[in-house]
Amino acid sequence: MRLRRGARPATHNPHPATSGTPTVLAGATVVLPTGAVRDGRLVIDGTRITTTAPEDATVIDVTDHYVIPGFVDLHNHGGGGASFTSGTVDDILKGVHTHRLHGTTTLVASTVTGDMDFLTRRAGLLSELAEQGEIAGVHFEGPFISPCRKGAHSEALLRDPHPADVRKLIDAARGQARMLTLATELPGGLDSVRLLADHGVIAAIGHTDATYEQTVEAIDAGATVATHLFNAMPPLGHRSPGPIAALLEDDRITVELINDGTHLHPAALRLAFHHAGADRVAFITDAMDAAGFGDGRYWLGPLEVEVADGVARLVGDGAIAGSTLTLDRAFKRAVTVDGLSVEDAVRALSATPARLLGLDDTIGSLEPGKHADLLILDSAYDLKGVMRRGEWLVGPQLG
Repeated sequence: MRLRRGARPATHNPHPATSGTPTVLAGATVVLPTGAVRDGRLVIDGTRITTTAPEDATVIDVTDHYVIPGFVDLHNHGGGGASFTSGTVDDILKGVHTHRLHGTTTLVASTVTGDMDFLTRRAGLLSELAEQGEIAGVHFEGPFISPCRKGAHSEALLRDPHPADVRKLIDAARGQARMLTLATELPGGLDSVRLLADHGVIAAIGHTDATYEQTVEAIDAGATVATHLFNAMPPLGHRSPGPIAALLEDDRITVELINDGTHLHPAALRLAFHHAGADRVAFITDAMDAAGFGDGRYWLGPLEVEVADGVARLVGDGAIAGSTLTLDRAFKRAVTVDGLSVEDAVRALSATPARLLGLDDTIGSLEPGKHADLLILDSAYDLKGVMRRGEWLVGPQLG
């Protein structure tokens, strides 16, 4: 670490308490909503970003680094060896902390297909953690999905999206339901989309076998997200364009992309960016337990998963079963492999998902008054510091 003359040293403990000490990050390329500012400065006072630094503020020289907003993950099933779907409260917190150490300062916990009683109980547990501020809400992925595009979901537990069942999950989450993925072409699908929209819950089209026309109808009914675009849906065809064309062409849709090099070819990612742009793309992890943990055997709901060389597949049929991705890797890949600008990558990993969740008044960008959720990256785009709510969780490691 390099300190400006006269500044007090900053601590390197794993969880240094900085919320009571005003801090200035100086000399970095600071990525703001208006663009990247070279030799910029960012002031943190308590848990918030501010504009004015007192004379006794700690000044940390971050020259030759980037300062960007903390990442926001809309779709995440676990990490650190822990599952959001089946783990205890301690397991869930372990998974959340694992992703925080990789730059995800805001996370929505996702479930997988289960029976309704199990999912309602799970919603109650996760909603408590959301109320405590540990997660940003609950995303239900299944059971209202197509058996033709089930992916790593138990076919025996799938069901049609009858509005009464959808309402049970919404109610069980006690106002913390953020998103529900469903195959809108199934019986009850469109009515469920309208129900979700009426309750302020994002209706996400995914694990679907819908036609182009059916997808347009679902968007008109109120669907606003494409769950991991390209995956678990019919491929794009020149005579039967299917859901992909409808989701990419409509400005009302935000498309999720899993940028791990396994789920998407770089050309597919660039195609999505070309048509949707960074303001309509949200990078997600779709992570399962092995994210930030390692290869081995795991469970995703009732299904066994084997992770080898960082790729998760169902034991038996070999279907891809989520990812082991963390968002710091997704960011670096976006810039170094996919050719995105740092500014576009930041929008796709922070600003766009924050806006989609309705949280952009407090997170998603580096602006005065917002939470001090920020990351420090070196010139190779490797993570060197993570601050959440004014507390250093990682570093800063600048030596």
